[in-house]
Amino acid sequence: MRELRPKPPTLRRRNIYLPYDIVLNILTRLPVKSLMRFRTVCTVALDRTFDKISEVRIPFYFPFGCAQIVGSCNGLLCFATSAYCIYLWNPSIRIFKRLPNTCLGQLRFATLGFAYHSENNDYKVVRISRSPFSAPVSSHEIEVYTLSSDCWRSVGMTLTTDVLFYDKNYPLPIPLVNGALHWMSRIVEEEENRRRRMIMAFDVNNEKFKRLALPDGSTNENIFQTFLSSFNGKLAFITWARSEQPGTQYSIWVMKEYGVVESWIKLSVVPFERVAHCTAFMEYGSLLVCYINDRVESQEFKFVLVDIETLHEKKDLNIQNHSYVATFMESLVLLDGANVVSY
Repeated sequence: MRELRPKPPTLRRRNIYLPYDIVLNILTRLPVKSLMRFRTVCTVALDRTFDKISEVRIPFYFPFGCAQIVGSCNGLLCFATSAYCIYLWNPSIRIFKRLPNTCLGQLRFATLGFAYHSENNDYKVVRISRSPFSAPVSSHEIEVYTLSSDCWRSVGMTLTTDVLFYDKNYPLPIPLVNGALHWMSRIVEEEENRRRRMIMAFDVNNEKFKRLALPDGSTNENIFQTFLSSFNGKLAFITWARSEQPGTQYSIWVMKEYGVVESWIKLSVVPFERVAHCTAFMEYGSLLVCYINDRVESQEFKFVLVDIETLHEKKDLNIQNHSYVATFMESLVLLDGANVVSY
């Protein structure tokens, strides 16, 4: 007689629902490529950063030469070759778009900034067009592009003639700190007929400018170049100048309390015996520099990451080309409107 086996227990299907905060906690631990499968279900913003440098090829064509990074916000990158040719790109979901043409007349010398508009959960590109420094009277026109409307508009304000914007923060992007974009500028003091360096901050929410003074003693005749950047979410001012010893040095100041001039502190001085061009200043305190004509290793150029506290150099970064650098994190931010391309 055949032995009867017990039947396996019957599994009844149940509707199991996980609390939203548990689902969110699980999803935020997944890479963006995995999350792409759930795009029709939900949208999750990731807030993770990685301490590594990756070289990425741009998937779109620029007709006017080398592209420059305008800025990076929440996984969106903004590129431009001129004031006319501007792209937004999300490498994580392989999508990009070219921005529409200007709403102004003929653009002259222009500078660009890219920002996240926190109050409206939107993204903005700010374009400031000015007359040449050689013009008898300086004037500026300002327009703002918003991703949600997919168009440019004039902000309806002009700066006073005593403000002269620097065209770029080359090679660093215009920094977004405390909800404002920051440009180096010169203020013309008519009484003494001289120009004084100043920071112009454009508040992305109310679209108004305000002036911020530089730290005392931070500028002198030995300075080759100045930059603005972000350090741990605070505004940073960087100078490249001759040092007392043979060579050059980068000096880094940080504004500990935003808007308070007295809170500037000198954070670090990084000396170099060789010619070292600053390519990027990392958010958490490292300078990415490019050594030119490095005879020791017989290379035309070499990239090195320098810790500004320990002065330790991290080499072998495997950067093969002269590059622009920006902090980036993966995200699912979508691009809407016209001229959107998936690849």
